[in-house]
Amino acid sequence: MTIREIQAIDVHAHYGDYIRADATVRSNGFLSADAATVVRRATQCNTEITVVSPLSGLLPRGGSDAGRGNEEAARIVPETPGLRQWVIIDPSRPATFAQAARMLQLPHCVGIKIHPEEHVYHIRDHGRAIFDFAATHDAVVLTHSGEQNSLPADYLPFADEFPEVTLILAHIGCGFDGDRTHQVRAVSRSRHGNIYADTSSIFSMLPRLIEWAVAEVGADRVLYGTDTPLYLAAMQRARIDNAELSDEAKRTILRDNAERILDLQLG
Repeated sequence: MTIREIQAIDVHAHYGDYIRADATVRSNGFLSADAATVVRRATQCNTEITVVSPLSGLLPRGGSDAGRGNEEAARIVPETPGLRQWVIIDPSRPATFAQAARMLQLPHCVGIKIHPEEHVYHIRDHGRAIFDFAATHDAVVLTHSGEQNSLPADYLPFADEFPEVTLILAHIGCGFDGDRTHQVRAVSRSRHGNIYADTSSIFSMLPRLIEWAVAEVGADRVLYGTDTPLYLAAMQRARIDNAELSDEAKRTILRDNAERILDLQLG
């Protein structure tokens, strides 16, 4: 079996309408896709499972309704083969904690998504409450990372305090300050080895970045993510397929880590 025949698991994706007030309707449309389109594109690049959060629960920045987005996803995801759900917690909307507690019991919901940038809070202010909740509910957490409100180093105290919580830092290479090493350095500094990073950044296209990340922390700490429909899933898949890594490392990134961490039991 070649690497391109491995059925990938995409841990970081979305569906819905992309909304930026400073962009044109056409530009926003380029970054939008319904759930069926997300699955169609995933199938084209041999991805078996795509884990999504609804863009309606994240955008527009500072004005989204995470609760409504979660309810929408809880309806759409089970109706769309090939999808799984991240339930969004927005700590500025306390009701999303109770909603997450309920949805984490659903068979299609694999964990929690947080986004300090789009929900406009600093992780230092709410991290303990989020991690305590995740620990109580035995939930994996996927977070946006790399900007002022979500610097990977700011997650370390909470990950160290709650070793039972698995944290996935999104967007290897994302750094508002131009530093492409934030996520990988946080993974390497994790006291309990419970921090991972995903490849869902436009900066994954940089030559040698993914290869450097694997050399620093190992393939077993890197997960495949696309951030589709913001990026084309096939482009992100090709980056891993063509990485200067062993086939074993590529399979670990594309599938094995996610299947294990998210306990997908795909058979």
